[in-house]
Amino acid sequence: MKHGKKYVDSVKAVDLTKLYDSTEALDLASKNAKAKFDETIEAHIRLGVDSRHADQQVRGAVVLPNGTGKDVRALVFCKEDKYEAAKAAGADYVGGLDLVDKILKENWMDFDVVIASPDMMGVVGRLGKVLGPRGLMPNPKAGTVNPDVAKAVAEAKAGKIEYRLDKSNIIHCPIGKASFGSEKLTENFEALMEAVVKAKPAAAKGQYLKSVVVASTMGVGIKVATSKYGC
Repeated sequence: MKHGKKYVDSVKAVDLTKLYDSTEALDLASKNAKAKFDETIEAHIRLGVDSRHADQQVRGAVVLPNGTGKDVRALVFCKEDKYEAAKAAGADYVGGLDLVDKILKENWMDFDVVIASPDMMGVVGRLGKVLGPRGLMPNPKAGTVNPDVAKAVAEAKAGKIEYRLDKSNIIHCPIGKASFGSEKLTENFEALMEAVVKAKPAAAKGQYLKSVVVASTMGVGIKVATSKYGC
């Protein structure tokens, strides 16, 4: 596979064998993001767990101190008495069975996060096959099943992200935009790392943090030293 000149130049700027301090790695990632759009910076965290076992699942959510740089469109399922509170908190769409039908019949997906009050999960459950594969199904661990839908909306709009393992036992999370600069990106990165370390399952044996890499959308992966996290 042939890479473009900008990618080749970014590879030259990075020592692929080195484990960088998080601030230095994120500074490199943001400076090497030279696409015509504001590239997203992502963290890829490989864990020493086996996601096939229920007691080794790692999943949760964290509010990034500086947000993600993305305008999050929030869809809320709740009873009518909570409609106004959800809208006041910034919800883009609020409803019940009407929105379930719209998604199922029209394949409507103009939203980034789905929030539901617990008493609506019977209705929302009908969307499992649609929302589940996209990682959008409301979940208590992610805080998206919440009796206080207004609070959940406010957190989502403020930059709350969900982290979860893929089949390769890796967590992939956006931590901001290249334009944020290293200081804000580092604050977001450290908030995510703290949450992931706290979420270590009791059943996990051996080294928990196998490797951590940060990269911009079009850039090269930069390895981050994990020794300071103690696991």
